[in-house]
Amino acid sequence: MSNITVAVLAPNGYADTLGKKGTTSDITFYNLKKGPATVTFIEPTRYPEKLSSLFYAISLADRVLLVVSEVNATFGEMVLMLQCAGKANGSLVLKNYLSPDQIAPLIKGTVLEHYDVVEDEPIGIREKLLDAAAKLSAHQKTKEGASIGSMPIDHHFNVKGVGSVVLGCVAHGVIKKHDSLKVLPTTKTAQVRSIQKHDEDAEIAVIGDRAGLALKGIEAEDLDRGYVLTNDPAVKTASTITGQAQLVKYWPAPIKEDMVVYVGHWMQFLPARVTRVVAGSDWRMPELTITLDKDLVFPPGAKVVLNYLEGGKLRVVGTLAIA
Repeated sequence: MSNITVAVLAPNGYADTLGKKGTTSDITFYNLKKGPATVTFIEPTRYPEKLSSLFYAISLADRVLLVVSEVNATFGEMVLMLQCAGKANGSLVLKNYLSPDQIAPLIKGTVLEHYDVVEDEPIGIREKLLDAAAKLSAHQKTKEGASIGSMPIDHHFNVKGVGSVVLGCVAHGVIKKHDSLKVLPTTKTAQVRSIQKHDEDAEIAVIGDRAGLALKGIEAEDLDRGYVLTNDPAVKTASTITGQAQLVKYWPAPIKEDMVVYVGHWMQFLPARVTRVVAGSDWRMPELTITLDKDLVFPPGAKVVLNYLEGGKLRVVGTLAIA
């Protein structure tokens, strides 16, 4: 079974035409399956009210389906978030007589520049994505050969007779039945009792798979969204991070010490404070030190998305490549 995960950036409920509704919270999942090929769609249900909802949907996705009905501030914000998250694989659906020529100048120089334009036809979109998922099967064996992996948790709950169950998308490597995994940023560990993918039992879940894991050795109340299950010793936790920032071109002023920001990585969206700024010749590319309220979990070479709270609304600032 091979899976792709698609962020559907559209009016809420658009994905009803693409898959069967599953887990719903501030993000809503829809599932599509045909033979061994599966597609997971994610809608940012609470966006634009909550910028974190948009971040989570985009962070989880392998590719993007962006439905554009009008060019407005919300469209611009989605473009900035997709650019910061580096989501270069996607498609545009243009509505209300918008043409590619009208959109082209607005996305020039961004990851969206190479998105293809598709018709607003759910059947065609579903078949195209199922075909893309089916083609991944050829690479499945190489993924299965990995010995370590990580999976950020997006939902968790207790199931009577089963125990603690978590849902998430495998971020890298492979998770196997009976694996003993650290539960970062805590000091706890848990064993994988069983794995399900699209309601079918499985022995493993590889990078890109959406999976449900039944865990042994930990209670549901000891878990939280953003926690990471991993047996990769390279995955780190830290409450202070330093790195090179790159601000979006529309950001109006230099970053200053004591600014409160929100740091997004995997399923984490954490408040933090800028404690040091080293500005070079280009104020849009400073070196920043950021102190978080909680430990951040991240792999080597991680790049996080920075957001700033202004007037009660979060805005996309840019990225920080952790040193």
